[in-house]
Amino acid sequence: MELDLASQHANRAYAILSGLVTPRPIALVTTLGPDGVVNAAPFSFFNVFGSSPPYCAFAPADRDDGTPKDTARNIRLNHEFVVNLVDEPIAEAMNKCAASLPYGVSELLNAGLTTVPSSVVKPPRIAESPVNLECVEHSTIQIGDNRLVIGLIKRLHARDGLIDPQTLRVNQEQLRAIGRMAGPNWYCRTRDRFEMVRPK
Repeated sequence: MELDLASQHANRAYAILSGLVTPRPIALVTTLGPDGVVNAAPFSFFNVFGSSPPYCAFAPADRDDGTPKDTARNIRLNHEFVVNLVDEPIAEAMNKCAASLPYGVSELLNAGLTTVPSSVVKPPRIAESPVNLECVEHSTIQIGDNRLVIGLIKRLHARDGLIDPQTLRVNQEQLRAIGRMAGPNWYCRTRDRFEMVRPK
């Protein structure tokens, strides 16, 4: 099967790509509105892309009426955000943060999540998240109807026991991250792993 995502099958591109490119990590992004209200929203078009300097990117889409979602608006104003990774214990809370609320209303209260201050950016971190990445906007690229926010990772916070303090290696058994599968409602756990040693 061959599909033309540029024209004939363009209206199915999201459904096809989000169903095939899986699992995708989830960024639960916190930002600050102009009134100081904390916004929290999940994005699965997200990943890290480099380490020197360390940076990540995610793609906040527009609302149905074409206006930017709260996360994009807040980053445009303040140029800072926090990526809070999502594990099994906060999966349901993350899902509640996907609800469309009026601008200026925080999703955190509805989701039962709490915040703690960040170290180098103004938006707070989510206390229940296993990993928080404090980011400063490097740039935002508009590609057609897509918006790609690129953030430089300035500080990383990890739950105690997740990173070995001597080797700085991640304990994979402690990180029970979830991934996004085909839309709109499918997710996966990441407990089933296997190892392959790279050839020399």
